[in-house]
Amino acid sequence: MPQNKYNSTLSGNPQSATSQQYPNGNPDAQYNTPGVKNTDSCVPLHPAGEVLHNYACDGPTAGNIAFKWIYGSNIAARNRDPRIQAVQYNEDTYILRQNVCVHWEAPFTYLLFGNRAALLIDSGATAEAAYYPLRAMVDAITTRWTQLRRKKSIPLTLVLTSGEDIAQNQGLMQFAGRPETVLAPTPLAEMKRFYRVSDSWPNGAARIDLGGRVIEAIPTPGAHKDGLSFYDPYTRFLFTGDLIFPGKINIGNDKDYLASLIRLKRYMQAHPVKWLMGGHVEMQFVPGKAYPRFATYKPYERLLQMEPELLDDAIASARQVVGKELALVRPDFILLNRVSLDQRTSVFPDGVPNITAPRPF
Repeated sequence: MPQNKYNSTLSGNPQSATSQQYPNGNPDAQYNTPGVKNTDSCVPLHPAGEVLHNYACDGPTAGNIAFKWIYGSNIAARNRDPRIQAVQYNEDTYILRQNVCVHWEAPFTYLLFGNRAALLIDSGATAEAAYYPLRAMVDAITTRWTQLRRKKSIPLTLVLTSGEDIAQNQGLMQFAGRPETVLAPTPLAEMKRFYRVSDSWPNGAARIDLGGRVIEAIPTPGAHKDGLSFYDPYTRFLFTGDLIFPGKINIGNDKDYLASLIRLKRYMQAHPVKWLMGGHVEMQFVPGKAYPRFATYKPYERLLQMEPELLDDAIASARQVVGKELALVRPDFILLNRVSLDQRTSVFPDGVPNITAPRPF
């Protein structure tokens, strides 16, 4: 059978195999060696004691992202979709998205589990649990996960790609007082001390050990002065927040922004990346076109995940905007430097066709 070009761990699966049959990889691929408990199916095979996961693998772990995100309504008040859409990428990785009718930016948060701890990256744009029940969702997922692993509980650390970005930090207060929970501080000086990078910022890095799954925090200021990106070697995801995502990227400091992109490029030379996972989706499925601010109906969005090669385009584009008042349109993102977030441009550079998207939008 030909090699599966999208996921080598699925190569050799029977033609009738589905993602339901093999949600965490092909059992014939020899990843589940004796003594290594990699899937939920191991629970009934081990009737006593905690179930531990071996996060060592020779490539990105298998996973699945739903193609279509809930896209809102023309009249937000009439929307009846779930306040949070939760996608289980694999058994230890969850992607959560805030309903676009609750907040137009519809930010993404990421919940990662290890053998000893869990990590929540970002916390969404709404503080009120009645409208955005992030803590309840995280608690429900965590309860199920601990039951499958036969653990009484697991501590949670909540970190932010930017403490000054209100679209990613408002849900933080929902977790105040939650047992076994550590909240990353939002003031810049305190945040640096939290990660122990006060003396090395922005060139240092911090490690967050979840128990066999070590996440690295990389300083990436530029969109925000306190920007951070997080790398997960298990999925090979690089969580980039507002630094690079499919949307309008508002640059706070253009020199810092370019330097952070270059720093990530060098980091990726030693750390393979499957996808760049940003904090939002604002681009449409046609190249170079984004939804306007405050839109609550986005039926034709671009995919969330971005190919790592797009970082080269971002670096080249950032070099073009340094020192200028410019809105630079690229197929997968738009850079806004020293201009309004509502800035419009009819200038489409080479390689970006100016396509009029179909109606209705």
